Amino acid sequence: MRIITALTLVAISAAPAFAGAAEATSCAAGLDANGQLIFNAVIPQVTPAIDLRGAVTSATKSLVMSGQIPRSVAKPAAMAAGECLKLAMQ
Repeated sequence: MRIITALTLVAISAAPAFAGAAEATSCAAGLDANGQLIFNAVIPQVTPAIDLRGAVTSATKSLVMSGQIPRSVAKPAAMAAGECLKLAMQ
């Protein structure tokens, strides 16, 4: 009986994390290709303690420097990806 109770508590506490990830993925599906590149570069790093702005900025700079994202669209793409990444933190 204690094992079932413990497993139930674990499942309940993990549910919000899955909900946030699902919402973030759904949001990212609506991003343009540049926003999706940024989102995909940052999402593996997302934890409650992450400096999201710093992670998005770093990933965006790296993608611009490597020629994967044009500099002219980097800021709006990063801002849009950041909004979706915020959902993953909930």
